[in-house]
Amino acid sequence: MAMPETISLSLISHTNVGKTALARTLLGRDIGEVRDAPHVTASATRHAMVESAEGDVLYLWDTPGFGDSARLARRLAELDNPILRFLAMAWDRWRDRAWWSSQQAVRNVRDDADVVLYLVNASESPADAGYIAPEMKILEWIGKPVVVLLNQTGPPRAASEEAAEIARWRDALGPRPAIGSVLSLDAFARCWIQESVLLREVEKTLPEGKRAAFARLAAAWHATREAQFQDAMAAIAAPIARAARERVALPDAGLRGSLFEVGKAIGFGRERVDGAKEAAMRTLSERLDADIRASTDRLIDIHHLDGRAAGEVTARLTRDVTTDSPVDARKAAVIGGFVSGALTGLAADIASGGLTFGAGLLAGGVAGALGGAGLARGFNLVRGKSESIVRWSDDFIATLVPAAVLRYLAVAHYGRGRGEWAASEYPAFWRNVVAAVVERQGGVASIVALRNAGNDDAENFAHAWQARLADISLVVLAELYPDAAAGALPASRRSAENATRAC
Repeated sequence: MAMPETISLSLISHTNVGKTALARTLLGRDIGEVRDAPHVTASATRHAMVESAEGDVLYLWDTPGFGDSARLARRLAELDNPILRFLAMAWDRWRDRAWWSSQQAVRNVRDDADVVLYLVNASESPADAGYIAPEMKILEWIGKPVVVLLNQTGPPRAASEEAAEIARWRDALGPRPAIGSVLSLDAFARCWIQESVLLREVEKTLPEGKRAAFARLAAAWHATREAQFQDAMAAIAAPIARAARERVALPDAGLRGSLFEVGKAIGFGRERVDGAKEAAMRTLSERLDADIRASTDRLIDIHHLDGRAAGEVTARLTRDVTTDSPVDARKAAVIGGFVSGALTGLAADIASGGLTFGAGLLAGGVAGALGGAGLARGFNLVRGKSESIVRWSDDFIATLVPAAVLRYLAVAHYGRGRGEWAASEYPAFWRNVVAAVVERQGGVASIVALRNAGNDDAENFAHAWQARLADISLVVLAELYPDAAAGALPASRRSAENATRAC
């Protein structure tokens, strides 16, 4: 049995670039202090990031930032053994904080790091970041492998834009043997699938003796993310599954209501406000609003964030609901009386709420023999309808699917270092990708078919929606992060992604 190993990653950067914010995002918990000021982190601190069942531990070190990097590099260049001599000097912690912080960072990298994660502020031009060259020189003197991370890149961007940004910084850094790779990993707007790329690049830089342990740690990380993803899919599926089954019964309108509907159908009477239907619509909206809030709160918790969801649904228009009613026997009887006891095609259409019985049914005196009321009762029996209900329309249920995927993306990209969750506008390219994937997977028709496939068992119905949303979301992630998808997508879902791409 292999002995457990410890592997350490040290977050290093110039001061006030965002190490602690990124550490919070990677760890999924609050550590240190985040403040817009230099030298907030005073000493190097170790945190467990991943643990394997075999006892391996991946540690993440949050370190003090480099201070006056240019002066430090010049001073070290004058020494025979720069790092050893530098660490032997007793710098005054209180009188020269920049020197003290630099010394602590250098000591941590030399003594503890297997791999250095070096952050740069990507919001500034590489030409303006004069501190990078001397700091890279210092890291080269130490001799540990380096992975450069672009922080403060702004909101999520299309893969092509992100690749261009990485190429720009790679060119600016130049050919340095210590640098293994350059990645984009913003503390405020990264997704878990991007972290899988970080693990992959770290593994490449490790000595052969530690790679087996790291593979176990990576497997543990992937298992945790897979479980987190499935929990997230269950959370976003729950409101849709309930909305798809939701029904609100309307009270019987009575004879007076039937007469009013008949008059309206044949051209008499005026439109009136249906208070019962409005109340039903309000009930549907309030339930969906509460469900989406609860779903978003659950998403926030699953991703180790703080905060609560704002209102998602406040009002819905009439076009978003459908009223399913049985054929009104009283209305059919009244219409039958108007047409001397025989239902014409027009009368049948009105009586059935827009569903014409057809010439075959009306032929041979069947309509006359049964009478309007009898025919209506028979039709209701065949359809299995006994009351009027209000439900969400198929088209509206279909709109909930891309909205749920977008909500998942927003939470999954929200780094803990950013603070409490706050909803914001989705990037336009997210909307386009999600819409395209939904369309490739059958579009509205496919969603409606899922709704109508049978919903007697609420739990199985919710699981079916969860599976559908998982398929869509994983293909969307593969579209957004093509370089990351191959190693990060759960193996059980890659076939679905490949099949969709082939369409």
